[in-house]
Amino acid sequence: MNELANCPNCDGLFVQTQFRTVCNDCYQKEERKFDAVYSYLRKRENRSANIDEVVAGTGVEEELVLKFIRLGRIQISNFKNLGYPCEKCRAMIREGKLCLSCKKDLEAQISQMNREEDRLRQKVQESRNTYYANSPEK
Repeated sequence: MNELANCPNCDGLFVQTQFRTVCNDCYQKEERKFDAVYSYLRKRENRSANIDEVVAGTGVEEELVLKFIRLGRIQISNFKNLGYPCEKCRAMIREGKLCLSCKKDLEAQISQMNREEDRLRQKVQESRNTYYANSPEK
């Protein structure tokens, strides 16, 4: 997966890997910001902070804090009020990619599609039946 790419932050050229999504200079800046976020969260009084409080307390952009969470660098199981947005409705969640409501909605849509597909398949099968109009009488 190593490929040449432009850094999304500074537009510099770098080799992108699954672990490195920015150039070396921006990576160093991100590491300093990660240290600030992690140091903030390690303090006992900040362990119950939510995303907005972390952003306000550290000055680190929300998207970067969410990136740390998505990459697993910040384990939200250790911090009860941290989460990340659902990919569909942006509600805060703690696991998976979709909130429970969006997940149920998606499952209902899939179920409906399967039922419609079954009905269509049944109609096609019924139309394939062969009927002989002129069969010899015994």
